[in-house]
Amino acid sequence: MWGHLRASSLMYKRMTSRDPMNAGLDVDSDLLQNDVEQEMTNPSWKFSCPHVLVATIVAFLFGYHLGVVNEPLESISVDLGFSGDMLAEGLVVSTCLAAAFAGSLVSGWIADGVGRRRAFQLCSLPMIIGASLCATAQTLAGMLAGRFLVGLGLGVGPPVASLYVAEVSPAHVRGTYGSLIQIATCLGLMAALVIGIPIKNIVSWWRVCFWVSTIPAAILALAMTFCVESPHWLYKQGRLAEAEGELERLLGSSHVNSAMLELSKSDRGDEIESVKISELLHGPHSRVVYIGATLFALQQLSGINAVFYFSSTVFRRAGVSSNLANVFVGIANLTGSIVALVLMDKLGRKVLLHWSFFGMALSMALQVFASSGIASNYGAFYFSVGGMLLFVLTFAVGAGPVPGLLLPEIFPSRIRAKAMAFCMSVHWVANFFVGLMFLRLLDQLGPHLLYSIFGTFCVMAAVFVKRNVMETKGKSLQEIEIALLPQE
Repeated sequence: MWGHLRASSLMYKRMTSRDPMNAGLDVDSDLLQNDVEQEMTNPSWKFSCPHVLVATIVAFLFGYHLGVVNEPLESISVDLGFSGDMLAEGLVVSTCLAAAFAGSLVSGWIADGVGRRRAFQLCSLPMIIGASLCATAQTLAGMLAGRFLVGLGLGVGPPVASLYVAEVSPAHVRGTYGSLIQIATCLGLMAALVIGIPIKNIVSWWRVCFWVSTIPAAILALAMTFCVESPHWLYKQGRLAEAEGELERLLGSSHVNSAMLELSKSDRGDEIESVKISELLHGPHSRVVYIGATLFALQQLSGINAVFYFSSTVFRRAGVSSNLANVFVGIANLTGSIVALVLMDKLGRKVLLHWSFFGMALSMALQVFASSGIASNYGAFYFSVGGMLLFVLTFAVGAGPVPGLLLPEIFPSRIRAKAMAFCMSVHWVANFFVGLMFLRLLDQLGPHLLYSIFGTFCVMAAVFVKRNVMETKGKSLQEIEIALLPQE
């Protein structure tokens, strides 16, 4: 079909040279009509939505594996013989994060080497094998081996999901689709908490919790067979006809030509050159890489994942049932994610991100007040629980979904996959240390000082966003890339 269109285009050119009066008028009128149609309509979201939903399975698995050891951790430690060993309990959490760091380092090279679809399928394999090892583990070493493999898959999957969603989404709904990643992560966390509820009544129920995670991982590997490949990746590979075909599946036939034109604007002939880490740190685009890495670092240093990993422990210390607390945390997370879904393409990324970090800082101030001893025991209880729930809610509105969406938007096509890999590795390093040290710091510093530190990082993040982040709402990836071209 598109071969015929190209032939027609060549025919128009020949006709123009022979009969410039009539042919020129025909071409101009066709182009004018096409331009008007493109300006009046946006591609239907119905074409791209199924592919995005499949990609969000990775985010669901990400959330599930973050929360799967939350409630069962005590039972796991008893069954595997390391009960009371806080370091071993921290390793069960943090081994997964350390492996995710390793996986994220190579995710960009995998995504650029084999394509986005195969990268999804590759990341699902260690998650299936690793979860199976965890479910059958008889020792701490077996559990850590399984968590390590799961972490490798989690390291590759989320950055590829962010890339894929940004590259297959129409500009007018890209923010909404990006919010779906956060909602899927939230649903994964809630699923882990709900499935973990029978842990105290059924012996070794934690093994079932790990077996369950193999199902969505297998669905991801199978469903990706039927999804589109990223047209951006195909274009970089010189596979133009395939890129056109995938764009037709994503946007509809009437928008293919304009989409291919947009792709050509960012193609400056340098995509085939390899991208090295040194170029990301010192090259012409080092500033946007710095912005991305800093955003992910501040996101983790705010303490959000400490809430997800150890919310049961923290709420038990406050005298709240862990099951009830986990339900409220899940509801707060889901509510904030839905708010982000509604507002992302209306208010924009920068506004949500800026005020989200400020809201998190306010929440931490409530936590500090609750732990300071100024409030009565009854008041401290409400300030502590309310502050934590408000913290999760405000995180989910902006600081959760925006960085993973914003960074693929601001990174140029040539470095996008590798830059995402680098920034996600920073994310996992910060995540690892927060998960490993949170309980120990809580005991040594006390909640008053620890929550003050987290609140300070939230304020720093809000100021950083205000000064450094650009708004990308409603712009195509090519328009953003051209706007961010370094001045020569």
